[in-house]
This record gives sequence, C-alpha cells and structure tokens, in this order.
Amino acid sequence: MSTGVMAAGQVAASNWAPYVGAGIAVAGASIAAGVAVAYTGAAALAALSERPELFGRAMVIVGLAEGIAIYGLIIGIILIGKA
Repeated sequence: MSTGVMAAGQVAASNWAPYVGAGIAVAGASIAAGVAVAYTGAAALAALSERPELFGRAMVIVGLAEGIAIYGLIIGIILIGKA
C-alpha cells in the first residue's frame, strides 16, 4: 500500500487508529459520566430533601462525576492531535 501523495481530503488507510481510539475514549467517558451523574444526582436530591444545607456539597460531588466526560474529551483531543 502506497502512502504517497494523496488528493485533498483523503486520509491514509493506516491513519484510522487514533480516530477510533478517540471515539472510544469520548463515548466511554460520556456513558460513564451519564451513569455517574444519574446515581449521584439521585442521591443528592434525596439528601437535599432531608437536609437542604447540603446543597453545596451535593453539587460538588455531581460536578466531579461530570468531570469524567471532560477527561475523556481531553484524551480524545490528544489522540486526534497525534494523528
């Protein structure tokens, strides 16, 4: 297989792995973040119904769960940058 000069817009056949890896990283992290936010959000709402003063702590924990998606996006950007 030749990796010579290609027309604009074409991608070499051997250059697909970083894109697949980036897709898997972003998809996996997004799914995991969704599951984590679902569980932590439900628990936070249950805690807030009994003790409203826990709002700040509950939002921090839900925010940490959302951070999982950001980490996956960063890894995806790094992988595409190496392509």
